Amino acid sequence: MGVKLKRIIEFKKTRVEDLKEKKLAVDAYNTIYQFLTTTRQYDGTPLKDSKGRTTSHLSGLFYRNANLIMQGVKPVYVFDGKPPFFKKQELEIRKERKEQAKKEYEQALEEKDYETARLKAAQSVYLTKEMAEESKTLIEAMGIPVIQAPSEGEAQAALLVSKEECYAVASQDYDALLFGAYKLVRNINFSGKRKLPGKNVYINVQPEIAELKEVLNTLGIDRNQLIILSMLVGTDYTEGVKGIGPVRALKIVKQEKTIENVINSLNWDERNLKMIYEFFKKPEVNENYKINFKEFNNEKVKQILVDEHDFSEKRIDSTITKLFDDKKKKSQTSLLNF
Repeated sequence: MGVKLKRIIEFKKTRVEDLKEKKLAVDAYNTIYQFLTTTRQYDGTPLKDSKGRTTSHLSGLFYRNANLIMQGVKPVYVFDGKPPFFKKQELEIRKERKEQAKKEYEQALEEKDYETARLKAAQSVYLTKEMAEESKTLIEAMGIPVIQAPSEGEAQAALLVSKEECYAVASQDYDALLFGAYKLVRNINFSGKRKLPGKNVYINVQPEIAELKEVLNTLGIDRNQLIILSMLVGTDYTEGVKGIGPVRALKIVKQEKTIENVINSLNWDERNLKMIYEFFKKPEVNENYKINFKEFNNEKVKQILVDEHDFSEKRIDSTITKLFDDKKKKSQTSLLNF
């Protein structure tokens, strides 16, 4: 879900070309959910292999990462570990919403309301352990580094950026900023025209970037207060305070300054507030990670996609050929420049 800060945080438009030769710490779960949500048939059915296993995420990961690599971007995938205990309530709420969306999806199918069916199918998506593991295997086979976080992936990704190991966190959510990421990039997996859910309206989507320093300067607060503001609005760990949106929350944190003052002024009695606040400031992360880019393993990639999951060998070969031709071209250009 992430924190809802859209109304007060401005992103600057950028281009994938501007991210050339830059490492991006990709929020893996967030990205995989995007592919599971959007890579579907007209009635909301995900892509599947001959055994009925969902393959939407594998399709998205392969083709989008191949495209990013050819454009010179260097993705580093960061996977979630065990969620903090205070996230349990939010996970239960999400589960209930998904179950309700699943029922509405099945009803829409019966009524042949395919637009509603597609919308509800997207809302009922589950990312299983099996999906996560096969995603890791495919990503690594493509030569892309994978880092396993002990807890929240966005916190680990933010660490990579704060240590200047990566240029920015790539995620659709804002949470990385709360965890201290200097830069956040959105929309790297989708570009061009995109239909708004439930509406016959199309918008032009392109990558955009926000810098933590500029965000804080514009809002007139520090990172601690950004965390408090987000907790008031609602995060993965807090329900937030009913009736308080980001604009009002900003006014409150400017006036009250500290978490203690905010809690007292609002009689805010939600559980674990100070613990959650401290978790955003000092999350559990892996300090002993390694970022190692490797060679693209042609045989392994085809074994996963073609042999195991029935992808078109012709299409996979075509993309792999483009990758290797692009690499060869860049190598020759580099030698000429040298």
